[in-house]
Amino acid sequence: MTFLITWQLHQGKLHPTLAHFSQLSEEQDQAMMGEHIKMIGRWHDLASGTGVAICESDSIEAISAYALKWNSDMDISVQAVVDDEQAKALGSQLLV
Repeated sequence: MTFLITWQLHQGKLHPTLAHFSQLSEEQDQAMMGEHIKMIGRWHDLASGTGVAICESDSIEAISAYALKWNSDMDISVQAVVDDEQAKALGSQLLV
């Protein structure tokens, strides 16, 4: 499954959270995610303290555990999403 993760840093948390994140090695970042999550991409709007990530995982538990590691510093939303091909396949079933 593919997940869209969005976040909004809590007031006053931008600088300390960014400082912590910037010190994570690629290996440490992957270890925080665990072996059941593949990060497709992550984008940050540093001025507003918001961002988005696209991840793949077969485990909502793994995604939830990852979000819990960050939620003391930010509000996080997780949504399952589909790509164009999946959306078209589902949409074609609606044709009567």
